[in-house]
Amino acid sequence: MITTRLRQIALLLFAMAISFIAFFQMFERTTGGFPQNYAILLGVIGVMILAAWALIIKFQPYASQSIMPCVILLNGIGTTMIARIDQSAGTSVAFKQLLWQATALVLASALIVCMRDYRILRRFSYVSMVVGLLLLLSPMVPGLGVDINGASVWIRVPGGTIQPAEFAKLFLAFFFAAYLFDHRDQLAVGGKKILGLQLPRIKDLGPIIIIWGVSMGVLVMQHDLGTSLMFFAMFVAMLYVATGRKSWIVIGLIAFAAGAVLAASIFNHVGSRVEAWLQPFSNEQYNKDYGGSWQIVTGIFGLASGGMVGTGLGQGHPGLTTYGNSDFIYTSLGEEIGLTGLLGVLVLYLIIIASGFITAMKIKDGFGKLLASGLVFTMAFQVFTVVGGVTLVIPLTGMTLPYMAAGGSSLVANYILAALLVVISNSANKPEPSTDLSETFQYEALAALRDHELKERGNR
Repeated sequence: MITTRLRQIALLLFAMAISFIAFFQMFERTTGGFPQNYAILLGVIGVMILAAWALIIKFQPYASQSIMPCVILLNGIGTTMIARIDQSAGTSVAFKQLLWQATALVLASALIVCMRDYRILRRFSYVSMVVGLLLLLSPMVPGLGVDINGASVWIRVPGGTIQPAEFAKLFLAFFFAAYLFDHRDQLAVGGKKILGLQLPRIKDLGPIIIIWGVSMGVLVMQHDLGTSLMFFAMFVAMLYVATGRKSWIVIGLIAFAAGAVLAASIFNHVGSRVEAWLQPFSNEQYNKDYGGSWQIVTGIFGLASGGMVGTGLGQGHPGLTTYGNSDFIYTSLGEEIGLTGLLGVLVLYLIIIASGFITAMKIKDGFGKLLASGLVFTMAFQVFTVVGGVTLVIPLTGMTLPYMAAGGSSLVANYILAALLVVISNSANKPEPSTDLSETFQYEALAALRDHELKERGNR
């Protein structure tokens, strides 16, 4: 046990050391010194990270220990790049991001301490649904919602704005897991077979039609392709885990493809993103005043200039790309740490995702299996859409890269997601109480003998 704990703390210290070295190198190259305010705040966060690890050891002793070190390292690399862009833009986004990280650590630690049994979430499934929908629709409340760059996905809070959809995905994941766990048998019953696929019964299509309608409603009213795609994909993935039927995936893909094609032909902002994706290097798309491909092309040129090993932290020009610290942080990193560094970043995400799926496979509780797989698939899908969008694999969706991109609501929500995975993995890895068969047989024999003696006495 001591050796295991030493390996665990070594992983965490390694992640913290890499993050600190990245900050130190970047500041030395850009400012010639380490700013005192950053040094103090980084020290405080380092203590908070160690405290969070100690709480995991005490309250979730069997939890996966590979999740939090990867989260910390991804967060450190992302914040370093945000601070790097601050130097060229004259902003202070990175310092605010570190404050958000401190807030996220506090909330994640509280969840780790207080949530001994994740199954309590199942009791509040419909409450979670209501809260999730209210959060999702809150940006459309007059006076509360804020329209930024044509998307109405933010709300005003004291000191700035937050994106409530990041928290809505957690509450809707709770509801989806509980609903599908309760109705998995009905949904697994198949209908007619067409082209080798066992299609579901017509009466069982209701849930997917409702979620499709909600997703399209979000796309129409908030002009947010990424959020609508994420919610629909999460539900379809959890539906497949609950039933094991590939037909649900096929139906989900066809339904969303039809909705996306319809949206692209009706709404200008969706059509513009598709056109910029199909013809990014054309003069017409590149020189458009709004909705063109200038941002995508600039990001790709930044990626190309990084090559295999990058220009080095503090020696590139990531600030040239619009929103290089949020939507396009992946290309900003590619310029300064190169393809090798980007592959390392994807490996860190892969470790978190693999840990989540291993937890889902190991845990015996059906609700926990659905919740873990839904949460980790949401993260995996978000990484794919962001990386795919900035590398021209798919159209841009406007989503943020988990743990790395600037944005307090995304950072806090994803830390809570990681904490939930830690709690569920603790239940999955907890050893079952062993039963000594010899003691059991001996106890049963003594009980039988005593019963026999009592009967004999009664007969006398």
